[in-house]
Amino acid sequence: MEYDDYRSGTFEPLRDIPEDKFAVLGLITTKTPKLEGIDELKRRIDEASRYFPRERLGISPQCGFSSSIVGNNLTAEEQRRKLELVVRTARAVWGDI
Repeated sequence: MEYDDYRSGTFEPLRDIPEDKFAVLGLITTKTPKLEGIDELKRRIDEASRYFPRERLGISPQCGFSSSIVGNNLTAEEQRRKLELVVRTARAVWGDI
């Protein structure tokens, strides 16, 4: 679910997800190379967990790295750093599973 900016709305719709499902929060943008801060990502996951159980949440980039015909202006190295941020944040929130 795309949640990389406030244009995406609130996490309130998460409360309507059935109990047997998981939700993956697309908190990391693929639109720019700037990395989000782990503390900010953790805060947003905390906010989402008010509406849906944390143990059934995940984190990912909000979309692919080439989400339009011209792609996004990120180098392979910037894309790698974004994916590493996903891993670091997931470990900070959920630990090593």
